[in-house]
Amino acid sequence: MNAPRIIITGSVEAQRWRNGGGFTRELLASPEGDGWSLRISVADIGVDGPFSAFPRVARWFTVIEGAGVELTVDGAAHRLQAGDAPLAFDGAASTTCRLLDGATRDLNLMLRGRHGAMSVARHAETWWPGFACCGLYAATRGRCAYGGDDQQIELPANALLWFDEAPVRLVFTATEATASPAGWWLSAGTQENP
Repeated sequence: MNAPRIIITGSVEAQRWRNGGGFTRELLASPEGDGWSLRISVADIGVDGPFSAFPRVARWFTVIEGAGVELTVDGAAHRLQAGDAPLAFDGAASTTCRLLDGATRDLNLMLRGRHGAMSVARHAETWWPGFACCGLYAATRGRCAYGGDDQQIELPANALLWFDEAPVRLVFTATEATASPAGWWLSAGTQENP
């Protein structure tokens, strides 16, 4: 198994959105560049407005800081607050965002030609990824145990731990007091049918 990577959100340069409504930090793109099939990013949204369209992309979105948003996806409204399950939707859908009470920080998983998932990671619960590659976005400082022999890795808050070869199981244990969730699990297959 290859060594996992740790990407700290604050170490990634923020890029302003074309519409000026927010900033994105691209934590991981594979392969790198515009031809990615996997993209994980953190967005800071400061004003209401539309999302960019991503045709042929499956997308997951969750609020990680702030009061939350209302996303309207092809006319259907979805209210999302920190701690809620991520919303999965078609990247090509007409999507607009309304802030509920001020700016938010949000986690995005986008897959092109791959299957995957994003779900809430709870303190000390075991997670079985079931896909070729996977990761954890840690909301708080903690320790992740992985693999059959429970190797351990320390993580700072607001960091992505990524495995290009998914271990069989992972457990994240928060080492500082935190509201639930402790983070979010992310996974992706290597091809259209994992």
